[in-house]
Amino acid sequence: MTLIRLIAIATLLLNSISLSAASLIPAPPKLEASGYILMDHQSGQILASDNPDARLEPASLTKIMTAYVVFHELTSGHIRLDEQVRVSEKAWRSPGSRMFIKEGSKVSIEELLKGMVIQSGNDASVALAEFTAGSEEAFVELMNSHARDLGLSNSHFANSTGLPAPDHVTTPRDVALLSSKLIERFPEYYKWFGIKKYTYNNITQNNRNLLLFRDKSIDGLKTGHTNAAGYCLVATAKRNEMRLITVVMGTKSERARADESQKLLNYGFRFYETHRLYGADEQIKNIRIWQGDRESLALGVDEELYITVPRGQYKKLDASMMINQAVIAPINAGTPLGHIEIKLGDKLIAQPELVALHSVEEGGLFQKLKDKVLLMLE
Repeated sequence: MTLIRLIAIATLLLNSISLSAASLIPAPPKLEASGYILMDHQSGQILASDNPDARLEPASLTKIMTAYVVFHELTSGHIRLDEQVRVSEKAWRSPGSRMFIKEGSKVSIEELLKGMVIQSGNDASVALAEFTAGSEEAFVELMNSHARDLGLSNSHFANSTGLPAPDHVTTPRDVALLSSKLIERFPEYYKWFGIKKYTYNNITQNNRNLLLFRDKSIDGLKTGHTNAAGYCLVATAKRNEMRLITVVMGTKSERARADESQKLLNYGFRFYETHRLYGADEQIKNIRIWQGDRESLALGVDEELYITVPRGQYKKLDASMMINQAVIAPINAGTPLGHIEIKLGDKLIAQPELVALHSVEEGGLFQKLKDKVLLMLE
């Protein structure tokens, strides 16, 4: 065998090894926790999990839902950040972590929100709940209503704080979905979760999320702890244009929840990448529509579509469209008329619906008769 042939064979082998290494994704880290999940914020894809649907006590992760409800009321115009809340005895007496508001004093909604999301104040949570809904009990009804609307099928809330209570439970998956929706819908308020310290009543408290002090890409989200729940943490980080969310519940210490969350984030950013495939209402395909006042109909997806794939595999994605046959007018905008199958090898990555991007009205009599004939000849 000649030297040139040996070199050629060696080169082929090295290229083969290189390609295999490029597509190799190690198993995600195993964590010492009751349950956890790693999710891409934009695509919603789950990159790692263990017991993601276990119903666990959330402790102060509850305050993510409390914040969500208050943010919703602010955005709806029902309340304002500068409104003053009179602190009740119940709020003042709330046990556990506090921002140290005083009974009978007046505190703005903005101050209470910062005291809740930065200092994890149970007193702030109760004060916000009472002001927003009239009582904490009524506020809890709002929490559970929003949970149903968001599809958090394994969550049930009994209070606004996360203090132990019967049937006060959620899951890592539900918390990840809730956190993602909060980031998406309330970016102007979400930024408070990344503040490292807050001073109220001349008392300065650090944010309990240790990762904020370790990694500049991390900008939220919330800690929780009770004896029954263990140490919990929702952490989210953005590197370049990719945002990951981790939920780790039931660890043994404050440091453990931070370390375990960091492992998941490092794994996700190291081995995966997220790409935007299609924009909302972006035309993907034009199809023939029959018996309408026009002959073409634009199809697309109704919301931005992101995909998360192993690093280096994006160009290997394959997309194929399955479209309904013989689409006949009238058609309303938003009507599903097929779907896209996006695969990486044999694995189905996503299957978004293809919808009509505009309405098409019924055509005139001549157009309808002509199209009926043409359809019979198809």
